[in-house]
Amino acid sequence: MGERYMSEHGKMTGHPGGHPGGMPKMTLEDGSPACRLIAWEVTRSCNLACKHCRAEACLEPYPGELSTVEAKALIDTFPGVGSPIVIFTGGEPLLRKDIFELVEHAKKKGLRCVMAPNGTLITPEIAQKMKAAGIERCSISIDGPEAASHDEFRGVPGAFEASMRGIGYLKDAGIEFQINTTVTKDNLPFFKDIFHLAENLGASAWHIFLLVPTGRAAELGTQVISAAEYEDVLNWFYDFRKTTKMQLKATCAPHYHRILRQRARAEGIPVDFETFGLDAVSRGCLGGVGFCFISHTGQVQPCGYLELDCGQVKKTPFPEIWRTSKEFLNLRDPKTYHGKCGVCEYERTCGGCRARAQTMRGHYLEEEPLCSHTPARLKKTE
Repeated sequence: MGERYMSEHGKMTGHPGGHPGGMPKMTLEDGSPACRLIAWEVTRSCNLACKHCRAEACLEPYPGELSTVEAKALIDTFPGVGSPIVIFTGGEPLLRKDIFELVEHAKKKGLRCVMAPNGTLITPEIAQKMKAAGIERCSISIDGPEAASHDEFRGVPGAFEASMRGIGYLKDAGIEFQINTTVTKDNLPFFKDIFHLAENLGASAWHIFLLVPTGRAAELGTQVISAAEYEDVLNWFYDFRKTTKMQLKATCAPHYHRILRQRARAEGIPVDFETFGLDAVSRGCLGGVGFCFISHTGQVQPCGYLELDCGQVKKTPFPEIWRTSKEFLNLRDPKTYHGKCGVCEYERTCGGCRARAQTMRGHYLEEEPLCSHTPARLKKTE
């Protein structure tokens, strides 16, 4: 899906829960969880061909892309699931000709709008249009500390330099930005260098993304870190966050919420399983629970990496899909999870990556394949 999402939940501008009026509602009138974040693939068209992404380098709209009228009608339904932050993503969202018209329409509905471009198409004029339309933050993905490594991952020479220019234009326009980095075997040794780059650029946050092997990323099998490396990375991240004031977050890494609690207990910090953590009101995997993805054709999914057809907004109103999708209801019920995820004491705070379960285990409710933790209940039976 082009660029990775901003944050799986509210840390967009420092407001609690990511909502300017304070904490958003956590449940809807019928008892369903409120949708706190929508990643909307407004187009799959893109000017890059990144190794981890399902989008192709194509500048023209894909067949079935929502029209302006359909897109605005969809936006009109978003308040029906709460007060979600809307991430305009892709592909490359700036390739959609009516993108600023859609952002302005969402702002008129009282929705907070952020964008996930790759940075290469941002000009001074585009940055000013983003600001005027109401974009509050952009995420720019940087996967290497210098041009050679980043460009190799992005598939286009000059991508690093172009993204650096784009970041400069965002700063000039007064739009805050965050840096997203996908964890691979190749760039893992250079993580501190990437962090320092983000810090020197003036990023508001640095988010690391654990690779989900789907789409073209399925061909990156040798780049997927092991369960043990996964654990090491997240423990390093826990320690490293203490060294900076920059907001750090691990995404597509639900185990991090388990590690936060385990490490805090080891350090003698009182822990409440339901509220403790870097993002106190959240949990690891929010797919179908507080977050969802809408494709360029209107297909609703738990996330962009998990291509389950949970409903089509051209046929069924989005709020109805959010409330009644069988897949979403399963994801909200820990009793449906298989294997050790189904009996784990950290299920409600972690949940495992459902996309990795689908691609590596064959079903989205199977146990997380890259988790080395043994649940307490299983230890008792050994």
